[in-house]
Amino acid sequence: MAKRPVFEAQDTAPYVNRRDVEFQFFGGFSIQQKQRCIRSLHQNYEELFRQEGKTGRILEISSKSENPLGVAMSAFNLQMTLNSGQKSSVESVFQGSKVFEHGGPYTDLYGCPSIEAKRDPRIRESGNVIGFRCFSYDFPTEPRTFFYDWLYVNTLHQNTALADHVMEYTAFTDIEFNPAKQINCQAEAAAIYVGLRRSGMLEKALESRDAFREIVFGR
Repeated sequence: MAKRPVFEAQDTAPYVNRRDVEFQFFGGFSIQQKQRCIRSLHQNYEELFRQEGKTGRILEISSKSENPLGVAMSAFNLQMTLNSGQKSSVESVFQGSKVFEHGGPYTDLYGCPSIEAKRDPRIRESGNVIGFRCFSYDFPTEPRTFFYDWLYVNTLHQNTALADHVMEYTAFTDIEFNPAKQINCQAEAAAIYVGLRRSGMLEKALESRDAFREIVFGR
């Protein structure tokens, strides 16, 4: 057995609730094994939900998702339009916006495929991340997921068809996300988007970086 978080959208701050759920783990790196893990995680979550007398729909957001919506919403695939008109994925912008102790931001990564941006040797060789700089705006490293959540929510909002479709769901997972080793999670960011939109706070949160931080993180 293993545990992974399920991120539930909620109508009040912080607009997401994390629930750790046990599931049967299937070892291996193939997409088939990952999808078996996803099905087990979702089935166990849905059973907990039924026991509580609740209803809702759960979506895996990753390249391993069996739902095309979940694949399209992966940070590796979800794209934003830059001021130049260039398209860039959430992952590439996130990696290219990192400011390190010894370099960065490496904004040339905005034009790279997601996997190349993530694996660029400068990401590993420039020391610790001390902040983010994106579109001439500076972002601190605290709250820890602030920049990633802001970037993902803004990008999803640009993709109106995906953004409308995701409102049909109430909970989200990312089978590759391990909270013991990672900080940012696309499933959590998607839940925040749904929570903000359901509460009527989305437009206000997107007015500025400060508004987003205050509304979502309360600081």
